[in-house]
Amino acid sequence: MSIRPFRDIKRKKTKEINVGSIKVGGKNPISVQSMTNTLTTDVKATIKQINQIQMEGADIVRVSCPDESSTKALKEIVSHVDIPIVADIHFHYKRAIEAAENGASCLRINPGNIGSVNKIKEVVKAAIDSNCSIRVGVNAGSLEKDILEKFKEPCPEALVESALRNIRILENENFDNLKVSVKSSDVFLSIEAYRQLSKVSDYPLHVGITEAGGFVPGSVKSSIGLGTLLLEGIGDTIRVSLSDDPVKEVKIGNEILKSLNLRERGVKIISCPSCARQGFEVIETVKILEKRLSHIKTPITLSVIGCVVNGPGEAAMTDVGITGGKKGNNMLYLSGVQSEKVLTKNMIEKVVSEVEKKASELENN
Repeated sequence: MSIRPFRDIKRKKTKEINVGSIKVGGKNPISVQSMTNTLTTDVKATIKQINQIQMEGADIVRVSCPDESSTKALKEIVSHVDIPIVADIHFHYKRAIEAAENGASCLRINPGNIGSVNKIKEVVKAAIDSNCSIRVGVNAGSLEKDILEKFKEPCPEALVESALRNIRILENENFDNLKVSVKSSDVFLSIEAYRQLSKVSDYPLHVGITEAGGFVPGSVKSSIGLGTLLLEGIGDTIRVSLSDDPVKEVKIGNEILKSLNLRERGVKIISCPSCARQGFEVIETVKILEKRLSHIKTPITLSVIGCVVNGPGEAAMTDVGITGGKKGNNMLYLSGVQSEKVLTKNMIEKVVSEVEKKASELENN
């Protein structure tokens, strides 16, 4: 049970490609990505982090492959995880070939940085032979010299020209199993670049604000940038780039999609900021419930409101709701209907129990 969206987002229809078992583009759900920050050669640490990222709800994980040792490690890593792995490649074409041969589901490259046409042909052949897609990754901080000279500075037009040039390089080799990104750390530059690219290309778009910063500023910048584009129907897969634990990137990415009704996964908590009217400690209660209910993947709405001003109204639109009352007598709502009074000391356990029960019912239906 949830409130009907005020607005349905009409997504641009793009070409469908495969990144391992995940379909990107077309009518498929928008996927969430992150990237490991461990040394890829540290196989155990990288596998552990990939599993943590996946548990948080990522669909795809990227790992850096700067040298031959990393691409060799990739083979063992891929054999111990069950999520598609993107190999992040820069400059050296042999690393791309090795990554494809060692199990990568996708290669993140700039074809223009790979070198000669013959080298690109070898990379494309390896991708085709290994059923591996390619992400053309354009970044404002690493534009081609001639494009930078032409436009004088990174700008939306420069990013789009670079993207189209690199797309053509692959298309000239009869390869179109690709997705594209045009990232910048500047929110406005990124938004406009993606808008322009979306008008001239039907390839799926990997959307993100690169090098967004620490947890708070990076989450805000990413929410504004990604949220704006997603509202306009632009974007097929997203990555929130934070100078923080990659698991947090996935959490924020999923919350962005959930807020726009573009993804349903886990418990969506609607809670008040708390005030002097609260019948229980709302802030602490929400923190505990977020942790206690993090294992639930079934889409469920839960309202946690400290008093009766907005509580009954919000509870009427959620699967489970709790509203603060006088003297610790709080009202529990199930499917929008008053169920019973619950003492504050028993409230968390009761809410957890009811949410878990609702999740089980929905899974079995």
